[in-house]
Amino acid sequence: MATIDNLLRAGIKNGMSALVLEPGRLPRLRAGGTEREVTQTPLDAPRIEALVRELAPAASKLGAGAPFAFDYALDGQPLRVEGQPLASGWSVTLSVVAAASAPPAAAPVAPTAAAPAPSTRAIGSIAELLEILLERNGSDLHLSSDHRPRMRVHGDLEELPKYPPIGSDELRRLLYTIAPERNRAQFEASNDTDFAHEMPGKARFRVNFFRDHRGVGAVLRTIPSRIPTFEELGLPDGIRKLAYLSKGLVLVTGPTGSGKSTTLAAIIDLINRTRSDHIITIEDPVEFVHPSKRCLVNQREVGVHTGSFKNALRAALREDPDVVLVGEMRDLETVSIAIETAETGHLVFGTLHTTTAASTIERLVDQFPGDRQGQIRMMLADSLKAVIAQSLLKKIGGGRVAAYEILIATPAVSNLVREGKTYQIASAMQTGKAIGMVQLTDALFELVDKKVVEPREAYLKAVDKEALLQKFRAGDHDLSFLDALKAQA
Repeated sequence: MATIDNLLRAGIKNGMSALVLEPGRLPRLRAGGTEREVTQTPLDAPRIEALVRELAPAASKLGAGAPFAFDYALDGQPLRVEGQPLASGWSVTLSVVAAASAPPAAAPVAPTAAAPAPSTRAIGSIAELLEILLERNGSDLHLSSDHRPRMRVHGDLEELPKYPPIGSDELRRLLYTIAPERNRAQFEASNDTDFAHEMPGKARFRVNFFRDHRGVGAVLRTIPSRIPTFEELGLPDGIRKLAYLSKGLVLVTGPTGSGKSTTLAAIIDLINRTRSDHIITIEDPVEFVHPSKRCLVNQREVGVHTGSFKNALRAALREDPDVVLVGEMRDLETVSIAIETAETGHLVFGTLHTTTAASTIERLVDQFPGDRQGQIRMMLADSLKAVIAQSLLKKIGGGRVAAYEILIATPAVSNLVREGKTYQIASAMQTGKAIGMVQLTDALFELVDKKVVEPREAYLKAVDKEALLQKFRAGDHDLSFLDALKAQA
């Protein structure tokens, strides 16, 4: 009798559909779409391997790092044993096979059609869901354990009712079919990983795997294969001019999902088409793929081609770049090197998760110790050329559109940065409209005035809500949405 038989008998008696074994975790019984932990002792990889080898037929070849599947019968109850390799060992699922679909004793090793829970086999592949996402012009696919798939379409998260909820183990199995081995190992070690996935000729996707209290989850964001042009995005002329700078620091900021990557891709593409330079991008992961046109383009992915943003940025100085794109300025050292790179005669583009131009400058300076902040202000005053703060809004009739706040570093703005008077930047932007400066409030009001977005949508995205309301009142716009918002509060 195998050591695990008594646990299996107890589970079958209590209506289990599967028993799940993973290194470092307690065994879990799955029943009725839920899982519960059993026993008091987590299993390590050698123990799981020993249990599997007790159950496996004598002729089975269980190689390390390879998936396996075989049949096992306990007191006449057929079970299916399936294993997936992890960085730390095997993840093993022992599934109860319904009597009507039990395979004969000599059945081949291939998995049977029966599943431990009807919902776990409903999704054929990740590609199947991504096809639907592209057909519906969605931006994100959300997959969470014990939930139906959801998609973000024109800003709204929508459930796909034709798919039942999916279990954690089945979701991980599906996700592992698209994850590189390096990312599988990283996920097993840290419960998070990021990478890019491509459907050739259709689109690329930025993928994040994570684990929460229910199990495995993932979000896959669409990155179009074709890079949108300035005209298609409707970018202001003030942004177009930044593509022709020879040196300096340009920051594109905004919350997650505001379209920063798309704006930067359009700027880099314009440089690629109109200049004869060397462009280096440092991203995590590589999103838009830029073929070399008039420029030579090298794209490096953190974790694949380099250890970190700061390492790649430091190395870029020895690679004769003209233009450097830093996907995220995450830490003090990366920010410091980016500013120095801009100071030494290179054009540097970077991103931050800030909402306004003035707050972007403060965020940069505040990352540094107090005794260095004066020096950083001096360096920023000399190197900063522009800040683009953007927000994405739902359009009337469907789709989304960006509102842009644009700060151009004129001598007056540079002096304010140097002197730490960022609270006066809004006034400087008000007087700089003639050279392309735009405040977010004005950009939002223009979208409403042109009937591109609803007043309510603009109000929700505004930072200075009272200033926007004053413009709405002066323009005689409908403010009935305020009553609804008050009722919801």
